[in-house]
Amino acid sequence: MNCRRLFHTGLLSIALGLCGILGSEGHADTPADSYPSQLVRIVVPFSAGSATDILARVISDKLGPIWKQQVIVENRPGVAGVASAAKSAPDGYTIMLTSNGHTIIGKINKSLPFDPVNDFVGIAKVASMPMILITSPDSPAKSLSDFISNARSKPGKASYASAGLGSAANIAGELFKQTAKLDMMHVPYRGTPDAQTSVMRADTDMFFTPAGNSVDLIQSGKVRALAISSAARLPNLPSVPTFAEAGLPQFVYDAWFGIFAPAGTPRAILQKISQDVGAVMNMPEVRGLLSKQGVSAASSSPEEFAALIKADTARFGRLMDGAQK
Repeated sequence: MNCRRLFHTGLLSIALGLCGILGSEGHADTPADSYPSQLVRIVVPFSAGSATDILARVISDKLGPIWKQQVIVENRPGVAGVASAAKSAPDGYTIMLTSNGHTIIGKINKSLPFDPVNDFVGIAKVASMPMILITSPDSPAKSLSDFISNARSKPGKASYASAGLGSAANIAGELFKQTAKLDMMHVPYRGTPDAQTSVMRADTDMFFTPAGNSVDLIQSGKVRALAISSAARLPNLPSVPTFAEAGLPQFVYDAWFGIFAPAGTPRAILQKISQDVGAVMNMPEVRGLLSKQGVSAASSSPEEFAALIKADTARFGRLMDGAQK
């Protein structure tokens, strides 16, 4: 082989090499192309049987077949659960489903081992759920106005239960106190079932229970429902008035639930999870199932959910500042 041929052969090899490099870059897989390639965990910082847990299990059951991977729900109640999600690898394999109470946990706990704002990124809002104010069936309060009058007559003595610090019920309780101008004690529990039990036993005076977790208890007379935070009465609870009907139209509250990921998770993965979860929430069988429980299925882009988180963090942060004065 002469020098001229060697020269041209060398150029051809270099050109082919460059084409291979450029081609691989032009068609490089994005992180979402192979996601998920292993088991995905949905951390729920509330106990089994809570509204958040039920939603997570509905979503995980549908995502598994879509992703062709196992999707499990891991209940880790309280700050420990949120911290475990915050410290997980930002790769989409550990995500968290929680309530709008996430927006206030930084206000009510100054010594968190994580930053609830900067250590997470929103993926999607998945549902809104009306909250029902329940009391013991033996309570002297037969109506919302009765309850407010009784609570005002004993400042600092009446109590409200919640599903834990930073739960949707915690925010609802503080908003109710502020709106009705009441002085009430907050008694946090590990989840909705424990809080409901406290009301049934009259250990606490009231609880804002998610509609999806309380219909059977109300219909069976184990608790008494005084008002619901939705704009209209629920078909399966026609005797429970809205707050407006019960005389407190100023009380307006949307308890939402959404999925978060550790900060730094690639945007392409966030988008894929958001789109696939949105597809699940738009399935007729899922919407029908949740609707029977008074839950409105929802979907959103990461950007839309981030805007909601920012707005509610500011709004509910001011609420909690007032509660702590």
